[in-house]
Amino acid sequence: MKPRWLYIAILTVSAILLCSCGRGEKPVQGSGLAVLAQHVETYTQARPGQPLVFPLDHGPHPGYRIEWWYLTTNLNDAEGRAYGAQWTLFRLAVQPPGEREPADAWQNDQVFMAHFAITTADDHVSFQRYSRSRQDQEMSRAGVTAEPFSAWLDDWVLQSTRSGWLPLEVKARQDEYALQLKLRSSSPLVLQGEAGFSKKHFNGGGSFYYSQPFLEASGELLINGQKVPVTGEAWLDREWSSQFLQGGQVGWDWFSLHLESGEKLMLFQLRQGPGENQDENFLQGMLMAPDGSTTALESGRIKMKVVQQSDVAGRDLPLHWHIDLPQIKRQFDIRPLHPEQWLDVDFPYWEGAIIVAGDGSKNSGRGYMELTGYPVR
Repeated sequence: MKPRWLYIAILTVSAILLCSCGRGEKPVQGSGLAVLAQHVETYTQARPGQPLVFPLDHGPHPGYRIEWWYLTTNLNDAEGRAYGAQWTLFRLAVQPPGEREPADAWQNDQVFMAHFAITTADDHVSFQRYSRSRQDQEMSRAGVTAEPFSAWLDDWVLQSTRSGWLPLEVKARQDEYALQLKLRSSSPLVLQGEAGFSKKHFNGGGSFYYSQPFLEASGELLINGQKVPVTGEAWLDREWSSQFLQGGQVGWDWFSLHLESGEKLMLFQLRQGPGENQDENFLQGMLMAPDGSTTALESGRIKMKVVQQSDVAGRDLPLHWHIDLPQIKRQFDIRPLHPEQWLDVDFPYWEGAIIVAGDGSKNSGRGYMELTGYPVR
């Protein structure tokens, strides 16, 4: 997905506030999930049956309300110590295209927000940036191009290093922390859901969604000013839509797993709110082989059980899970690399590296987990 539906509300609030802010001003905090279920017909709508086209779909889709380029990495240094790193760029259309002409080049209706985070077994840091785009891409502080592929906000950049899609490089730096990695893969893209349309509710609604989950990563991190050479695995998610949630949905739990067998597994559930029927949580999953073959998981046969909650940022968060997938005869025990992987940004959420334990290489590995929509106690 990532199914990151809270971000639609987050970015909508941010964009509205940015409309009245001067360039470089930080928007004040706000929240609200009602926008997730708002239907505005003048935005382009995601519907099944529309084929994805590459390299065009690596680039932006300004007619849709929201999209993201979302990279997570599980890394190790030469001594085997584990690290996690995240790089994300979000794009939001402030209003449907063509409804008004911008007063000047800096009043573009496309707003960008970026997140960058690094995790160790003992610490976690996170950073954020905002900007508008400009029609003149060479002058824009933020933007995306499809070919050659490049996504950036200032010097936080994800881009192709050759004329094709792969290999990629990612880099970001803030204070005494930095990320610089080369990303390679010989495996094909994976279209999530039904040929790239990812349904998000039993009654319909969804997004276009594809992944590059087989990326091999190498490069270095900068942690407290110290360079750390690293290698590992990376997962890139691309998603765009204009309406995601239906009534009663309040948040999600999302998992991307790098299994020791070489397979990849994506799982998520969109949760119903208090007073709603929890049996109506919407679940979806995909098992992916290195050759690009996939197995879609039946929603009714995905069992996610919270083993233990932890107090993080005044919230009870489910950081320890047991997942049972009888359809493919897999069971997983999932715990965080570090419990406090809380992104302390304007609109905070939990996202971080996880350890996957189980019997044999098909049930063991590592990955990333994201938790949103959990209220402050």
